[in-house]
Amino acid sequence: MFRFLLLLFGIAAVVAGLGYKDYRDYLDKPLSISDAQSHFTIERGWSAKRVSQALVKEGIIDKPYWFDLYARLSKKSSAIKTGEFVLQGSPTVPELFDTFIEGQTKQYTVSIIEGSTFKQLRQKLAQSNDLVQTLNDASDKEIMSELGQADLHPEGVFFSDTYSFPKNTTDIEYLRRAHKLLNKVLEEEWQDRQSDLPFATPYEALVLASIVEKETAVADERPIIAGVFVTRLRAKMRLQTDPTVIYGMGDAYDGNIRRSDLTTDTPYNTYTRGGLPPTPISMVGREAIHAVMHPATTSAVYFVARGDGTHQFSDTLDQHNAAVRKYQLKK
Repeated sequence: MFRFLLLLFGIAAVVAGLGYKDYRDYLDKPLSISDAQSHFTIERGWSAKRVSQALVKEGIIDKPYWFDLYARLSKKSSAIKTGEFVLQGSPTVPELFDTFIEGQTKQYTVSIIEGSTFKQLRQKLAQSNDLVQTLNDASDKEIMSELGQADLHPEGVFFSDTYSFPKNTTDIEYLRRAHKLLNKVLEEEWQDRQSDLPFATPYEALVLASIVEKETAVADERPIIAGVFVTRLRAKMRLQTDPTVIYGMGDAYDGNIRRSDLTTDTPYNTYTRGGLPPTPISMVGREAIHAVMHPATTSAVYFVARGDGTHQFSDTLDQHNAAVRKYQLKK
């Protein structure tokens, strides 16, 4: 019996030794990854064992039990990221783990365009195949509640920028990031603003910045237009800016503003109401926010579009009327 047990022990030792050698050889052996296998996705909530199963299915590894053992012994399984990874070269299993832990996942992008509205932004996010859609049936108020801002109007509170994100990012995660960046930029610009501006809060400055954003895409004009509006606010003059009328018209806007539209009162019509509209009218970038916080000193209180993207600025109503005849009425 003793000899039999000794024989079994010896066999077990040999098997264990061979197994350990196979384990070490497997860890040291470069994997052969084809072009078709170069993109590998780890979904949210996957364990290391689930990752090994997917790797086997893709033909990237053939001994998942050694992969699982390495995950347990190295204690790296909890650090695996989610996302889409680009696998290059001939990595070993430990190098593959390092890619899943430290490697850069493939990034996708969606941009928020300056001057776009929240309605347009929602449409753009819904059309993206790179975002996980969770908000299709949500109301605007429900979206803001999800962001912890139930009482905040969604217009203008998402920063205009191009955002990169990994696979499996949700639309609400995207919006949360854009909202957080808007608050950061707005606070930075507010802290560095000129003194004696005619608005009391960063949000009021954001409202005016959205109007400046809609009025011009010419960088050099933004501070001047901001200066005109600041002068008007200080003088208690109505802003009388067409983009606010258009926003207040909503879906009724057909591409033309008629005289009756200018005299039809809405909360956003700055021809019929003094001061700022109740909310922003579009998304904004840093340049428009900066222009409002640092408006140009100008004697102009009027401006009219020339038709080429720029504006003619006037100090008096007579000058303005002449500019309107020249550039708008073509007389």
